[in-house]
Amino acid sequence: MISSLRGTVLSASGGTAVIEVGGVGFAVTLTPDHVLSLRVGDEAFVFTSLIVREDSLQLFGFADVEQLQVFELLNGVSGVGPKSAIGVLSVLSPDQVADAVAADDDAPFRKVSGIGPKTAKLIVVSLAGKLAAARRAPARAVAAKGARSTVPDSVIVALVGLGWPEKIAAEAVSDVVAETEEGARDSVQALLRLSLARLGPAGAGAASGAAR
Repeated sequence: MISSLRGTVLSASGGTAVIEVGGVGFAVTLTPDHVLSLRVGDEAFVFTSLIVREDSLQLFGFADVEQLQVFELLNGVSGVGPKSAIGVLSVLSPDQVADAVAADDDAPFRKVSGIGPKTAKLIVVSLAGKLAAARRAPARAVAAKGARSTVPDSVIVALVGLGWPEKIAAEAVSDVVAETEEGARDSVQALLRLSLARLGPAGAGAASGAAR
């Protein structure tokens, strides 16, 4: 599970930012307000949700854990895909989403482009009772966990971007972390280099062939 991404902002416009991690640039879909808060050349940290499709891998990024939790709950509602979920968070804050659900009010969701009356009502029904638990989640502890796993997660993102299947990339990184001294584990570039050495060039060709 790729839970976060840290790197240098290469570009930020519309609803997408490109963040460089370990020499590889990754396109991350964000809310428009989030994109506007980024500056090219600065370091950015985002919590992420990786959406895997048969023909694509897409990263959605969030400024905090609460946004990520609401996104994943919305994405789990029938008829609400990731684009609609990020659309909701572009219009409503997590607190506003929670308040609307608590009040059984689907009107705020009908203001989001692409969400009709039936889907708006389904969001309210499906999320009833779930957002209160998300609000009570210890965000500080979750954020700390995300920070501790930033380097391995970033390396996995880089390997996926280079064509490796996520499962194989995660296994390689896990093995390297277990065998490497602590200092080397704290560097994305060092961990990426060691992981690539473990995977080997032959495997990269096989992964590319499987992707085709």
